[in-house]
Amino acid sequence: MPELPEVETYVRELAPELTGHRVLGAQIHWARTIASPDAEHFPSLIAGQRFATLGRRGKYMLLRLESGMTLVVHLRMTGHLRVESNAAVIDRHTHVIMPLDDGRLLLFQDPRKFGRIWLVPDVEEVLMRLGPEPLEGLFTVDGFAIQLSGRTASIKTLLLDQHIVAGVGNIYADEALFRAGIHPARPAGSLSLDCVAALHTAIRAVLADGIAKAGSSLGKSGLQNYVRPGGAWGGFQDEFKVFRRTGLPCLVCSSPVERIVLGQRSTHFCPACQR
Repeated sequence: MPELPEVETYVRELAPELTGHRVLGAQIHWARTIASPDAEHFPSLIAGQRFATLGRRGKYMLLRLESGMTLVVHLRMTGHLRVESNAAVIDRHTHVIMPLDDGRLLLFQDPRKFGRIWLVPDVEEVLMRLGPEPLEGLFTVDGFAIQLSGRTASIKTLLLDQHIVAGVGNIYADEALFRAGIHPARPAGSLSLDCVAALHTAIRAVLADGIAKAGSSLGKSGLQNYVRPGGAWGGFQDEFKVFRRTGLPCLVCSSPVERIVLGQRSTHFCPACQR
């Protein structure tokens, strides 16, 4: 699933492609992609809307419109939002087609069909339960410590809870825990304030590095993986220290990287560096 760095890359690269352009309408080929209002009413509501600015909240893209409404997009596991020429091949994974005023097409493609689109007057209808943005000032060490205090769940599991901090997923949780030297199965409430501070710093650093590398692209099967809007791959996968490196030597101490399952998610760590 694209996480904060991948969604941030999408926003930055789509902004010059969409800003100032008007949507002429919409064709919906998989009704459940439209979470709000619904597939029946979406085409008439989006028709004539002009893109103003693009932003992000957690793992959600926020495509703000001049009317004051916002097109909110969550890519989930395999979603892709891209701008193509009107000669683009429309395959069976293309579920929403939005013609633009310059003849190009804004396409939402999603092989697994988990991605969702909302068209709302107030983004809080969709985002109200998200925690703080990890790269902004409201994400503080003290606030983070309060969220973790008394919790018996593993720290890895809580990092994936979007109510605790928005935008962190499996890749960046594993990498942040490694940088902070914290075992992923450790109960969150057992972390000292120094450990919380180290993890806070590591989360911010690993996300910033992920953005700098345009996100992480995994696998070899095209639309089954995250790729940037223009089709290029991200580069942060080349910087992984533990994620998907099971059995390989730790790049710090040479101990074999291990894999366990926490909260039904694969979790990677160095047993020596993260005791």
